[in-house]
Amino acid sequence: MTDEKDAGAERRNFYGRIRGKTLRASQKTYLAEGLSPLSLPAVTRAENPGRKPLDLATITGGRPLWLEVGFGGGEHLVQMATANRDSFLLGCEPFVNGIAMLLGKVKDADLDNLAIHPGDVRDLFDVLPDAVVQKTFLNYPDPWPKARHHRRRFVTQGYLDALARVMAPGAEFRVATDIPDYVRQTLEEVPKAGFVLVAEGGTPWGDWVSTRYEQKALREGRLPHYLTFRREAPEIDRPS
Repeated sequence: MTDEKDAGAERRNFYGRIRGKTLRASQKTYLAEGLSPLSLPAVTRAENPGRKPLDLATITGGRPLWLEVGFGGGEHLVQMATANRDSFLLGCEPFVNGIAMLLGKVKDADLDNLAIHPGDVRDLFDVLPDAVVQKTFLNYPDPWPKARHHRRRFVTQGYLDALARVMAPGAEFRVATDIPDYVRQTLEEVPKAGFVLVAEGGTPWGDWVSTRYEQKALREGRLPHYLTFRREAPEIDRPS
């Protein structure tokens, strides 16, 4: 993973730590045995220094591509893959403990429509072709509550511009958060990147899968908020 000072340029992470509590023996086994078969090839700079675009037809089998940015413990990602086998689900997550939890969930799930990048989604953006993602999920991202850290949130132009490039016109971008100021920033920043607000409020989507982070928020008295955006056609594609 690239450090923020790598190559002489500041690179701020939108996520926090990448390791938590000591892994259980079973989780270490999941990582040792299950991570490689489920991981996308040629995403990192070490694997793909030329940043050659991924061969998505081979990876997805021609199925529509859905992306989850930061899948946490994997509850939402696995259930979406299970319920939507005609789509291909791709999840990014740098947190090792969350990756181990996901691998435990998929061990016996018999899924052929799921892959992950166990690292920074920006590395994935670098190798995804334009306009290939049909749906993106951002569920309970790190809130970075201090004002001086708001620029680290995913809903800033550096991340959103890259996301907009890989999303197809008309594609759906979903955001779930329990932090009111994250809602504010999302509503302000996401439309600037070429998205249109479709819906927002306290009612989840019909196929919503509640996550461990949402359950924690509810226990602690914080109310979830759900926002849906649609990717506009890039300016170059719009009729004059």
